[in-house]
Amino acid sequence: MFPEFISTDHTSLKICGVTTRRDANQLAELGVSALGLNFWPSSKRYCTPEKASVIASHIAGHIIRVGVFVNNSRPLAADLVDECVIDVVQLHGDENEDDIAYFLRQNIPVIRAVPANALPTHALPAKNFALLIDTPAGGDYGGTGKTFDWSLAREFALAHPSVPVILAGGIRPENARDAIEALQPARPAALDVASGAELSPGLKDFDKVKALIEAVS
Repeated sequence: MFPEFISTDHTSLKICGVTTRRDANQLAELGVSALGLNFWPSSKRYCTPEKASVIASHIAGHIIRVGVFVNNSRPLAADLVDECVIDVVQLHGDENEDDIAYFLRQNIPVIRAVPANALPTHALPAKNFALLIDTPAGGDYGGTGKTFDWSLAREFALAHPSVPVILAGGIRPENARDAIEALQPARPAALDVASGAELSPGLKDFDKVKALIEAVS
């Protein structure tokens, strides 16, 4: 499922910050490619491992379950993969190349989140890996609800065509199509949306979700 999710032949949709079983089930029924479960305790959308187990157990195989971690991925993330709670690890903190390699050695796909003003210049993994480009958040770790200059992502995508790029930061139904077109002639592998698909933090607005699905179709 992960290779299809990060294929640049089309743009997938990831809805992040899921906190309820009902929302997870509905996202899977609508055919959303991936959902995010946030395991950072300081997040407004924090999901405990116990709650995530209940949410994720009913949708395994129907939607990619991404675990979002901020400097707390070891050993928690690998344990959650072993317990079939998540399928993919998203590193959103100050993790380094050793942390990425730790999961890739176990054949666990990794999404590495970076702010748009700190894009990597070193070689990146060629398999089971995607780079998520987010709005710079100062001392925080994403979740600003604001966009950034998408031309930065475009330049990176054109210079690194083998690296699947996921766009995040302030994406909502009204600008999702613009975000995709901003990378042309490259194409984002996926859009990652949290606040742009919500009624309130952690609770999804399915009118917005459906509009996002239409935008990426």
